[in-house]
Amino acid sequence: MRVLKVATCSLNQWAMDFDNNMSNIKESLRRAKAAGAAIRLGPELEITGYGCEDHFMEPDTITHAWECLKELVTGDWTEGMLCSFGMPVSRGPELYNCQVLCLNRKILMVRPKMWLANGGGSSELRWFTAWKQAEPRLDDLLLPPDVAQAISQPTAPFGYGFIQFLDTAVAAEICMELFCPVQVHPELALNGVEVFMNASGSIHLVQKMERRLRTITTAMSARGGVYMYSNHIGCDGARLYYDGCSCIVANGDVVAHGQQFSLKDVDIVIAQVDLDKVVNLRLTPSSYKEQASCKNKVPSIFVPYKLCHSFKLQNSISTPIMVEYPSREEEIAMGAACWLWNYLRRSGASGFLLPLSGEVETCSVAAIVACMCQLVVKEIENGDEQVKADAVRIGHYSDGQFPTNAKEFTKRIFYTVFMGTDTSNEASSSSKQHSRVVAEEIGAWHLDVAIDGVVSALLSLFQTLIIPKERQENGSTDIDNSAIVKIRSRTRMVVAFTLASLLPWIHHKSGFYLVLSSTTADQGLSGNLTKYGCSSGDINPIGSINMKDLRAFLKWAAVNLGYSSLAQTDQTNTLESLERGMTEEELSTYGRLRKTFHCGPVSMFENLCEKWGASMSPTQIAHKVKHFFKSYSINRHKMTILTPSYIVESQSCEDNRIDQRQILYNPEWAYQFRKIDQLVQHLDAQGEEALPNPQIKNS
Repeated sequence: MRVLKVATCSLNQWAMDFDNNMSNIKESLRRAKAAGAAIRLGPELEITGYGCEDHFMEPDTITHAWECLKELVTGDWTEGMLCSFGMPVSRGPELYNCQVLCLNRKILMVRPKMWLANGGGSSELRWFTAWKQAEPRLDDLLLPPDVAQAISQPTAPFGYGFIQFLDTAVAAEICMELFCPVQVHPELALNGVEVFMNASGSIHLVQKMERRLRTITTAMSARGGVYMYSNHIGCDGARLYYDGCSCIVANGDVVAHGQQFSLKDVDIVIAQVDLDKVVNLRLTPSSYKEQASCKNKVPSIFVPYKLCHSFKLQNSISTPIMVEYPSREEEIAMGAACWLWNYLRRSGASGFLLPLSGEVETCSVAAIVACMCQLVVKEIENGDEQVKADAVRIGHYSDGQFPTNAKEFTKRIFYTVFMGTDTSNEASSSSKQHSRVVAEEIGAWHLDVAIDGVVSALLSLFQTLIIPKERQENGSTDIDNSAIVKIRSRTRMVVAFTLASLLPWIHHKSGFYLVLSSTTADQGLSGNLTKYGCSSGDINPIGSINMKDLRAFLKWAAVNLGYSSLAQTDQTNTLESLERGMTEEELSTYGRLRKTFHCGPVSMFENLCEKWGASMSPTQIAHKVKHFFKSYSINRHKMTILTPSYIVESQSCEDNRIDQRQILYNPEWAYQFRKIDQLVQHLDAQGEEALPNPQIKNS
């Protein structure tokens, strides 16, 4: 029996923070060695952080990555343990996203990524070159002089291949290569590779975890092998949350699985597997043997070293485990909460400030912050010293005190403010009262502010400057009500940022408070928001979530987070966009068709005819599609200044990073709308032909 112990980890890296990243890498190496692992796998680009973006174009970034790798290889970290480190590697004018495989103070192979991720939260084609060769091959990579001298190794094999040890064969696969149409591991399996190491930088999207794990288990159950999957966890400086879930799969069975939502900096999973079972599975189907006999040969490097050990009773083989998948509402809560904590602890801020109106959007944000505080206290109870140190610093604890109660911790770092006017709906007693009840139940420090004086002052200024002239010319003295609404909204924004700057001084705390925005995906898509109004903030945890999901989330949070007042949030309040002819359900559908399925006006009309045709006529659907695209076009400029949002849905409308469409549109869409009209006429004609002829009686 060939027994192999392997370790894979999720690391909470921070783009360009090499000290932090090296500290996490070394901690994972320490734990893997202490467990007796023969292989340690880390996530994609772990040395630099995945989210460096245009910093990858700076030679300094590449130089620092090599400096860190040199420190790892020259130390005793790789003694007796095959280690895979993710970093960018330049080769002449080319820059590659690579896994560097090291053992016993030597670089065995540098494996460049062959298929790059592009779209959604990734833009790897902007920075990296894909390794594409007509035939699989390994070249010689000239190592930097200081690295070469330190390890007495001038070159290292570079390219697509695997490592043949005395007792098994191991290969690297990088993130997207697992999910592309023509995968890499089937060919490697036919060449005898038994252990696959996938270093990934996979972001959290709702229900993605199940799809990811299904892909891995299906691949290994069909081909046999041990699949090690490593992923980042946390927020490394962007709008994305990496959801961990590092795992080890043996012949299609999950034998170890890490956390999806965690505040840990290092989460490591370890398993002991029997490689002889891989051989047994592959010998069973004759098709496997037949295909292996005529395979394309993949180059390899022979390393005279054993990774496996014989079976011992005290070290049992890892058995299959059941993985529980969270609900959609739980993913919204936990993902956003973890993202907020990472942003808060790394930003230098002393807490959050939220304009709390008492409606679905703001109550959802409040619930997510409260969930974050619960997670922090739970991690402290579990003994996480890093979370504890961050909480003590942010919460301004002293004399050895630290958070032991989520509500008490919330009081120290979360500040809510209700900003009403005598004439606004928000100032109604029910909204004001509900805001206070929610704040009190979750533990937030709450403040009621009347902004009538500020709004009146601005209106008085306008009337002093403009109205007299208007009265002289045409006698008009009425001020557009929509303009007054926008003044109120922008006043709330100014008040919120003023409080975020000054309240720390009142509370005898250093730093500032981060203003949380509560604009939803629906509002961003329809333009139902005031530019530089109360939709503005520093960060937004719900910016890619639609109202339908938020309503379900609030009901879930009332039960599962223990805040019953959330269930009393007015669920009948709908967006102003409903008055513009778009329901929340329709907006969600438009957003998905526009972004995920890349539909323009004509293809959206065709899709909706199929979807809604049973309840609406082609003319009605055409009217809705035209109405949406006109509103979308007119308000497109607002999306360019949306508060940076946590991205959890693929149909996010945030344009400057996730949705790269132009700003200026012709809202008439003359050509496209004309094509829709032609389709309507054609479909109406088909409908008339399908009607029974009244002159012919059915027999």
